[in-house]
Parts: sequence; C-alpha cells; structure tokens
Amino acid sequence: MDADEPQFLDVGDGPKRRRIAYCLAEGAARNAPALLWLPGFLSDMASTKALALADWAKANRLPMLRFDYSGHGQSEGNLLQASIGDWLEEAFAVLDRLRERRTILVGSSMGGWIALLLARKLAREGALKRLAGLVLIAPAFDMTERLMWHRLTPEMKDTIERDGVYYEPSLYGDPYPITKHLIEEGRQHLLGVGTLDLDLPVRILQGMCDPDVPWGHALDLVDLLCCDDVELTLIKDGDHRQSRPQDLRRLESTVAALVEAAQAST
Repeated sequence: MDADEPQFLDVGDGPKRRRIAYCLAEGAARNAPALLWLPGFLSDMASTKALALADWAKANRLPMLRFDYSGHGQSEGNLLQASIGDWLEEAFAVLDRLRERRTILVGSSMGGWIALLLARKLAREGALKRLAGLVLIAPAFDMTERLMWHRLTPEMKDTIERDGVYYEPSLYGDPYPITKHLIEEGRQHLLGVGTLDLDLPVRILQGMCDPDVPWGHALDLVDLLCCDDVELTLIKDGDHRQSRPQDLRRLESTVAALVEAAQAST
C-alpha cells in the first residue's frame, strides 16, 4: 500500500467508537527506531512539518507513522465533543501499529503534550523502553488550562459556561472552538502538578517569537522533567509553526541525532 494512502483504525467502544486515519511508511533501515508524528490542535498529518519529516524519513529509510486525531483531517469524530483523553487514547492505539519497534515521538504544540502524556503512561506501565526519545516542538503541555482557560477574560469564561463553547479568534484562519468539555476533561491530564520522571532523551525546539506558547512555558517544562538528558533549543526569531526551511532542517537534524543514538545503543 502507498505510504501516503490512509489506512483506518477503530478506537473506542460503543458511541465513542471512531475511525482514525493514519499513514504508515514501513522503512527499510535495520535496527532503526520508528517515528510517530503527533500533530497540534486543529492540525493534521498533512501539515508542512509532518510531510517534510515524512520525506526525510523516507530518504533515510526510516519507518514513520502519521495520523489524524478524531475531529481532525480524515478521521471521524466531532471536534466539539473531543478531548485530550480521546486523543491520548488514539495516540496509544496507533503506537501499537508500530509493533515492537522502539519509537521516537515527535510532537508539535498540543502534540508535545500528548507525547508527554503517552510517555508518562508507558512509564507507569513499565514500558518506557518502547520509546527512544521525545522531540517536542513548542510543546503546549497543560494547554487547556495554562494557555486557554487562564488567558480567557471573565466574559469569555461566562460564554463557555453558558453555551458550552467559545470561538477564539485565530492568527491562522477561522476562529477555533474552546469547549467546556475540552477544558474540564483536560484537567484530568495536567502535568504541572509535580515532576515527570522519564528516563529517556528529550529535545525541545522553542521559538522566542511564539505568540501561542511563550518560551517561558518551555523553561517550565524543563523544570518539570526529572531526567538528565534534556536539551532545550531557543530560536530567537522562531514563531509557533516553525515551518520555515531552516526550522525544518533543524527538526530533521534533531531527530537524526536521536536516531543515531538509538541505533548506537542497540
């Protein structure tokens, strides 16, 4: 099957059952880790960064999996009813498509939060060795609380309480929905209430001109991580999307270094 032709995976039970679209390129490199792309809120597996990394992975014969969260892209689901817990469940399900391969999670914005939650889940299950590292691009951890709810005015919060949804103006297109369900369910997945003990390499790429995820947010994450191998790269003129050619090359070189380290350790 063409790696760009989506396949579908059923996730959830009963009324929560939904079909999740994903693209899997098997790769041919021996002893190489796989890459799992975790997109941001309202993004999908056909974004500039996802496709650029997929092309790079193909050129280097590395397996890579991309997917769309429910309510996004080619997957089923209603965005107004979806939540962080749903998207974490979907990420865990698609990770199983990679079988026994060690995997590098590459998460952009909200995808960085999902990557951290997925790593925490595996650590709690004694299965963190399934991962070879994390690459986090402008990681919006605890986004629903710290980057959404805390920034809203009392009037906006009243709208959410009354109507169940507030449409926030966006720099990138149409206003996007912030639902009461997203905020309330997100509180079950907050990381910033303790430390995050992950014994694996973590690489963070953060723009200092990011209007959505302030670079101080990335510093808070470094403090939260209770592991030795953490590197934070601050890009002085970097924005939130980090989709310029130089940003894409930086992402590729960051992933390449983790791939090399993972291969050397096997």
